[in-house]
Amino acid sequence: MADARFYDNRGPFTLAEICAASGAALPDGADAKTEVLDLASLSGAGPDHLTFFASTDSALKSQLAQTKAGFCFVPTKTKSPLQIPAGVRAIAVNSVQHAFAAIVGLFYPESSLVTWSQQIAVDPSATIGANVTLAPGVVIGPQAEIGEGTRVGPNSVIGRGVTIGRRCEIGSNCTITNAYIGDEVLLLPGAQLGQPGFGFASGPNGHVKIPQIGRVIVQDRVEIGACTTIDRGALGDTIIGEGTKIDNLVQIGHNTRIGRHDMIISQVGISGSCELGDFVVLAGQVGLADHVRVGHGARFAARTGVLPGDYAGAQDYAGMPAQPAREWMREMFTLKHLAKNSKRHRDG
Repeated sequence: MADARFYDNRGPFTLAEICAASGAALPDGADAKTEVLDLASLSGAGPDHLTFFASTDSALKSQLAQTKAGFCFVPTKTKSPLQIPAGVRAIAVNSVQHAFAAIVGLFYPESSLVTWSQQIAVDPSATIGANVTLAPGVVIGPQAEIGEGTRVGPNSVIGRGVTIGRRCEIGSNCTITNAYIGDEVLLLPGAQLGQPGFGFASGPNGHVKIPQIGRVIVQDRVEIGACTTIDRGALGDTIIGEGTKIDNLVQIGHNTRIGRHDMIISQVGISGSCELGDFVVLAGQVGLADHVRVGHGARFAARTGVLPGDYAGAQDYAGMPAQPAREWMREMFTLKHLAKNSKRHRDG
């Protein structure tokens, strides 16, 4: 659910209000006056929470079957029956994404706004540790916390509620919102953390933005390159594991979880809801589709295109679509051999 350090919950709302706002019918036998306190992910929801399910991903189907949510948006039409726990009130809607966007806007109407502090420098409620250095033009928002010995470069913006650990280096022109940063983290100039993810519910009338009310968690001793962007989660967290090194010009989508000591090279693009194990290597311009799961120690050659699915650890991958590197090299050798034979046949 949304972190109160970053977002203001306008709820609770009754089930009748939620159904009216989302265009859904009241579930059979449900009390219209039942209050819903908040929104949460399938795995993090409790009896007073509303969640949603709109995916064919097997991991999310498993989470749906085990969710403890009180209420859940589900699609009206599905290819196969959904396993919904007995205690969950299913609210059927034509478009789960559109319904979710409407209800997030109901609970968190300010969540889609670009956030910044209205203070010209350091908000009085911010906590600044000993030996912190703030360069000219730095803005620090309400309830932000900066640990001992951290240095923040010129014109960087630290948003409401953000916490930054000890002995960090924040370069110039960085923006950090909706985030918790560990100790000894390095952000090079222009890095952007915690902005809304790229999530839309599309339909015949255009694209409706889905508000993002999660966070970014950066663990200790992470390095994040210049002009890299890491989006906050939609409901949960985007997580960067301890000791991971991220090059310049990398994009990491919402709800993605990066393992410990990974190496992510320049111009890599990682879509939302991916999971990378520890010591994973993504070479330059690798692209990951959404819902990719990568095991520990896997390595991907430059410009590999990784489609949704599971990729075993301790293997090398290459090509488009990604496949074990030895198989890809055999295919390339075969194609080269066929091309030579074809040319010899034409010339002969």
